[in-house]
This record gives sequence, structure tokens and C-alpha cells, in this order.
Amino acid sequence: MPIRILVFALATALLTPLVAHAQIYAWRDIHGTLVLSDRKLDAGARTYVVPDAPGIRATKPIVAATYRDQFEPIVRESAARHALRPELVRAVIQVESGFNPRARSPRGAMGLMQLMPGTAREMGVVNAYDPSENIRGGTAYLRKLIDRYDGNEELALAAYNAGAEAVDRSGKKVPPYQETRDYVKRVGERSGDVRHASLTKRIVYKTFEIVEGRAIPRYSSAKPAMGTFEIVVQ
Repeated sequence: MPIRILVFALATALLTPLVAHAQIYAWRDIHGTLVLSDRKLDAGARTYVVPDAPGIRATKPIVAATYRDQFEPIVRESAARHALRPELVRAVIQVESGFNPRARSPRGAMGLMQLMPGTAREMGVVNAYDPSENIRGGTAYLRKLIDRYDGNEELALAAYNAGAEAVDRSGKKVPPYQETRDYVKRVGERSGDVRHASLTKRIVYKTFEIVEGRAIPRYSSAKPAMGTFEIVVQ
């Protein structure tokens, strides 16, 4: 039958050479995408988009680890600009895209930090597949969410995944969605655990810089020597 031929061809291309008598598992995810694996996975297994093959997903990230080093200067610069932990930014990128700058989710989220089109526009991102723009916009958005939840990284991450409205509807708690709870857990494991507002002991100062007629927020843990500022996290 055609579907058996397709599964056999794809399994051969992706998993060659195969060990004799190897078992290949094939199923379709909630978006209808064909997923192939050499082992049986539980219902909560996470899959990743295979670059240049939008109809196929794999069970392990495809992008080489060297990409992390390539984007590290951008991560550090953007994290410092928005007074974020670099570990947190790296963890979000790892969980969102596996450091694949061309990643695109079935829902339309784009690039390294998987910005939705509306979020990209809100953050002034023109090309969400440009690593610098994407990380700049993603970190600005993450900072905005952390400010919204008084420094609580856990709630900010939940909002990053499920939307701030979902967090607010849940009484400013992590929504009861398994995907969101798993997301917060995965980011926490990769970033050295997330911080709650009650555990945040630092002060972050927010100032504004006028760039081409636009007021761009800047964040720092050092008190500005002059001018007005706002304390956003304490």
C-alpha cells in the first residue's frame, strides 16, 4: 500500500544503516505530521522539525552543537541589555528550536526563540529568521513578561509558551496544560532552575533610549549615574 511504501522509504533514508530486525515506529502527531523513530516513545515525547522537510519530524534535535557557539555573543549581548540570565536565554532557545535559526512550528512560530508573527511585530522584529533580530526580539519579550509577573521567571515562561492571558486566567499560576508545565520544567532543567519573585534578591533598573524617534527600553543591574529610571524587579 502507498503509506507502507512511504514509511519504508523515509525510514530507509533517515535511519540507514539499520541493524538487522530493527523495529521502526511510525505515527502522526497532533498536527498530522508523520514521525519516525527507532524506539517506542510515550505520549508526551517531544519531536523536532527536520530542516527543509516540513512534512517530517524527528525525535532528536538536528542542528549541530556548534550553532550554540555561533550565537553565544548575541545571546550574551541581548541578555545583558535586558538584565536576563544568559542561562535562561540559552535554555529557551534550546527548548524552542534546538538552536535552529530556520525553525518554524506548525502554528507559525519562527526562528531561534520561536516568535509568533504578532509577537515579532510587537517587538519590532522585521525578519524573525535573522538570529540577531530574533534573539533581540525574544529577549525583549521575555523581559516584558518577567516585568509583568514581578520577576517570576516561572510565570513568564508559562506565558511565553501559553500566552499571558492563559496565565492570568489561571490566577497568575502556571496553567494546567501538560505542554506548558513540561515546557517550564525543561527550560528550568537547562537554565539551573527558574526563579520565583520571592527568591529574586536583585534590583533591575529600567531606562529608555531614544533611537530613531522610538523609546527603546534598557535594563541594567547597575544604578544609572544620571537621568530618570524605574525599578522593575526587586
